[in-house]
Amino acid sequence: MSFTQSIEAARNARSLTGKAQTVLLQHYRAARRRALLLDYDGTLVPFYDNPKSAKPDPGLLRLLSGLSGDPLNEAAIVSGRPRRDLQEWFGPLPVCLIAEHGAWLRSRAEEWRALKTITTDWKTQVRPILQLYVDRLPGALLEEKEFSMAWHYRRADPEQASLRAQELLDDLADYTRNKDVQVLEGNKVLEVRNTGVNKGTAAMEWLAHHSVDFILAVGDDLTDEDLFRALPPTAFSVRVGLAQTAARYHLANPAAVRRVLHDLSKAVPEPVALTTPP
Repeated sequence: MSFTQSIEAARNARSLTGKAQTVLLQHYRAARRRALLLDYDGTLVPFYDNPKSAKPDPGLLRLLSGLSGDPLNEAAIVSGRPRRDLQEWFGPLPVCLIAEHGAWLRSRAEEWRALKTITTDWKTQVRPILQLYVDRLPGALLEEKEFSMAWHYRRADPEQASLRAQELLDDLADYTRNKDVQVLEGNKVLEVRNTGVNKGTAAMEWLAHHSVDFILAVGDDLTDEDLFRALPPTAFSVRVGLAQTAARYHLANPAAVRRVLHDLSKAVPEPVALTTPP
């Protein structure tokens, strides 16, 4: 999709600025119980060449601590990250953690649990394929998680990476055609995981245990579209960046996301006459 086409596609989602942000704040203030579902990479922090470099900065941790510490809020980090990363970075915070695009869930102050019985037998056949493309593309790297495997190419030459990514997609399509696995196309990453596992299913499992009258969900790539589609139509769903999306709103980048979250963290609850979201 070209940049012009991306702009056209994003026009279906309103920019979460001006009146739209005023309405968001209004509904946030008036809510009795709120749910905040936030992706991590590309949403709360920019992308890094090496995924291991994207640790949360002190400012982000303070922001999340303030939001999750509000007694009216239930907050969840809904990420493709392995659970060890989320546990290390956000374990002390009173938040729900959803790892590997919905494979793992850790509710506040509880233990991690898998949301589906998953086998990883397929890894022995997929690993050599992904490693071959790591070897064929300087700058590419292989990340192995408990229930998925990811081929990252952010550090590679863009033109060569585009060719190799398409070749890898074709090879993986041949392998996954009759298997219970699927290939996700992310932002400069291809990830192989079991089918039936996604952020939408995990988020709805978590929300089923919380009675809320306000939902904000923010994410930046195709894996977040599963979440947007699963939410009720009254939710404030936000796609980061310009893309075709099921979200109702969009924001430009992680800095814009943080500004909105900062405004929410400073909002004082008050009874107001609600405006219908645009």
